[in-house]
Amino acid sequence: MLSFLSNFITLSCGVLLVAVPAVLNIFAYPLSKKLSLLISHYIRTECSRQLFAIFKTYKHFDFLGYTENLDKLPQQFIIVSNHQSLLDIALYMNFFRKVEIRFVAKDNLARHVPLVSEMLRAEEHCMIPRRGKPSVAMETIDTFGKRVMERGQIPVIFPEGTRSKDGNLGTFYTAGFRRLSESAPLPVAVCALDGGYRINNLSTIFQNLHNGYYRVKVVGLFPAPQNKEEQVAILEKGKELIQAQLDEWRK
Repeated sequence: MLSFLSNFITLSCGVLLVAVPAVLNIFAYPLSKKLSLLISHYIRTECSRQLFAIFKTYKHFDFLGYTENLDKLPQQFIIVSNHQSLLDIALYMNFFRKVEIRFVAKDNLARHVPLVSEMLRAEEHCMIPRRGKPSVAMETIDTFGKRVMERGQIPVIFPEGTRSKDGNLGTFYTAGFRRLSESAPLPVAVCALDGGYRINNLSTIFQNLHNGYYRVKVVGLFPAPQNKEEQVAILEKGKELIQAQLDEWRK
C-alpha cells in the first residue's frame, strides 16, 4: 500500500510539474517565440532540477553529478556522451545549469513529446532528419555548429545515435561528431552517464526508481581535433574512458 501511494504521489507530482509548462509552451510556440523561449528557459533550468528533487523525495532516487574536472572545462566545448534514456536531456540540463547547452537529436523528438518538443524547437537545438539524404543531416549539423559558436553555447552529441536499452555501450559512429567538430572547432569533454536505461519507459520507471540513481561525470577533456585522425582517436579514447567509468560505478 505504501509503495502504491509513493508511486501515485511521485507520478502526480511529476505530471503536474511537466503539464503546466508543457501546455503553456504548446500554445506559446506558434504565437510568440520570445514567450516560448522564456518558458523553455524555465524548463531547462528549473524543471529538470525539480523533477529529480521529486524523485529523491518520494522514491529516494539520487542524482549524482560528480564535480571533479568541472573546473578544468574551458568556456566553450563539445560534450560527447553515451546515451541511455530520453531523460539524459534532463540530466545534462541539471548538471550544466550554468551554461546554455544544445543537443544534437533526432527530429522525431521535436514533435509530440511533452515538455521537450517545443523547447527543442524554440531554443534551436539540432534536429537531425530520420529520413532523407545523409547530406541533409550533415548540412543541418553544419548550420547548428556555426550557430552554437556564434552564441557561445555548449553542443551535446551522443555518438551511439540511439539509446541503449540495457546500459551497455553501443557503436560510436563518427560522421556526426566529425562534422560537428569541423563546424564548431572546440575542445571536447567526454562525459559518462549511468542509470537512465533502468527508467527509460513507464513499465520500468516505478520498478527501478526506488533507491535508484542517475550518475554523470566528466571523464576526459581533449583539445579541439585538427583532422580526421584526431577526431576518430578522440571518439575511440572517449569510449574507452566511458566504459572504464561504467565498470567502476557498477562494481
